[in-house]
Amino acid sequence: MIVADTNTIAYLYLPSDFSEYVEALLLKDSHWIAPLLWRSELRNILALYMRKELISMSDALEIQQQAELLMADNEYTVSSFDVLEMAKSSGCSAYDSEFICLANNEKCKLITADKKIIKAFPDIALTAKDFISRTF
Repeated sequence: MIVADTNTIAYLYLPSDFSEYVEALLLKDSHWIAPLLWRSELRNILALYMRKELISMSDALEIQQQAELLMADNEYTVSSFDVLEMAKSSGCSAYDSEFICLANNEKCKLITADKKIIKAFPDIALTAKDFISRTF
């Protein structure tokens, strides 16, 4: 089981330099979890892609639906107290802290491409590429 941040989820559906590694990650560990926040964050990414005319509305809806199927029954709420404490102590955003707190609570890794998170939490956070190259 891993915590997948929203960008990790998005890389499955939107081409990027990370997509190849995220696809391999899904094959290595298909039990992905995330805080409920991921849904809104993905919608925001999709809205940006639509504004830039990189995808259509129908593409955006299809991606959101596919991602929701992938994450069905794997969405969690996290304690507001824990998130705010984490944000305060780490300097990370409250959004990022939701993912960090979930990984802490579930005692699993957080997969992210966010270098600030990886630097702040090297024992918890790592890239998809690093995760698939390691054995835990």
